[in-house]
Amino acid sequence: MAAHDLSIIVRQKKTMPQRPNILLVTADDMNWDAVGAYGCPVPGTTPNIDSLAADGVCFEHAHVTIAVCQPSRSALMTGRYPHRNGGEGFFRLRTPNVPILPQLLRDGGYRVGILGKVVHSTPYAEFEWDMTRDMDELGYGRSPERYTHYTTEFLNQAKQAEEPFFLMLNSHDPHRPFYGNDKPEWYEGSAGSVAEVPSRTFTPDEVKTPGCLADLPEVRLEISEYYNSVRRCDDTVGAVLESLRNAGFQDNTIVIFLSDNGMAFPFAKTNCYLNSTRTPWMMRWPGTIRPGLRDTKHFISGIDLMPTLLDAAGIGAPADMDGCSFLPLLHGKKQNDRKLVFTQFHQTAGRRNYPMRCVQNHRFGYIFNPWSNGTRVFKNESQAGRTMQAMRKAAEGDPDVANRVELFLYRVPEEFYDFVNDPDALYNLIDDPKYASEIESMQEQMADWMERTEDPALTAFRNRNSQAVLDQLMTQSALELGGES
Repeated sequence: MAAHDLSIIVRQKKTMPQRPNILLVTADDMNWDAVGAYGCPVPGTTPNIDSLAADGVCFEHAHVTIAVCQPSRSALMTGRYPHRNGGEGFFRLRTPNVPILPQLLRDGGYRVGILGKVVHSTPYAEFEWDMTRDMDELGYGRSPERYTHYTTEFLNQAKQAEEPFFLMLNSHDPHRPFYGNDKPEWYEGSAGSVAEVPSRTFTPDEVKTPGCLADLPEVRLEISEYYNSVRRCDDTVGAVLESLRNAGFQDNTIVIFLSDNGMAFPFAKTNCYLNSTRTPWMMRWPGTIRPGLRDTKHFISGIDLMPTLLDAAGIGAPADMDGCSFLPLLHGKKQNDRKLVFTQFHQTAGRRNYPMRCVQNHRFGYIFNPWSNGTRVFKNESQAGRTMQAMRKAAEGDPDVANRVELFLYRVPEEFYDFVNDPDALYNLIDDPKYASEIESMQEQMADWMERTEDPALTAFRNRNSQAVLDQLMTQSALELGGES
């Protein structure tokens, strides 16, 4: 080959589009409306996240696939529904050989690293990231300074190796225990093992009680503690984005921020309500995503993350994923078949099985709870906090609070809500004849989705009017997943 031919190749290589770096930031148990850019009623909760939102696109109708930590992250990492990847509960994927996002990115030439929530975000135990730092090295997952330190370390490694990178950065905020109600020893000891104080804290008088909860003094106190931890998560986001900027990677990095599920309070996390799965999902990609873009039309889901990032990186997506790329939306274009979202729940961290399925459109949400038989009691981590204890006590003298507590603990087999006018799911319209046609339509949509995805709950759904069949299937589910029925 002549010398001038070689120079042409070199010039072509320099002008080829550069593969984007990817920084995926997740919050732990942050409700969608805790973020200022999503209408948080409490000022000053997330200034850094709001700034990120202003630089890119915010999705109004974004949902995680399942509202609990490890299964939610498994859906992100596989592009599959939990019943299709074998990651329904707090365990590694039971289905072998499911392609996972970090492996495909590494095969495509990316350096891959993870900070925090390592076990919950690594679908197979045998997969080894290029860099791993977990909770104890990150100030119990609550130290912006430690996240910044290791982010900078990883970025320097990628720069020296001249490799594009994928960094999954998982804050442990605002997971329980919240700042103000956490462990004093977290703030003592050597550097690198201590949590940090949020840059701002909140008082009960400054916060607003979510509509799904009773407005009681102890509830307000716990909500204020929750917002303390929300603010510390925001501190982490701001510090890490500054590291990205200082390293010179801001202009060629896709930054994604979302929460793995809703807040750890009743009627949110480990359920299928709007406050369970709706997530503050934003993305920044300089030169591709127009700043200030707000998508108010399309639904996106946790299963769509993997195909979208592979598409953006120019890496072929594996067959048999349930999600699909929403790359056209990042360019401000329209995309068909994004008028619905399907979510689900299977098992709590305590290994208790409470199967739920939900379908939502822009206005309504239909939920199927095959576990609910009038005697089976719902138990989850949020009941250990101040809020549920206060609501139980108030229920003794307040019939309205008593009804809320009873619904949370026992539920009903079917729920139907007008989420536009009732986002906190206070009024179950399942027996209202005025909505009969909408209910029937959503039931048909759910049945069709269950058939297409081979959902094991399909038999229960078809027999939803037979309590004997549902009880039998609950026993079978306990045998398949382990835990209690």
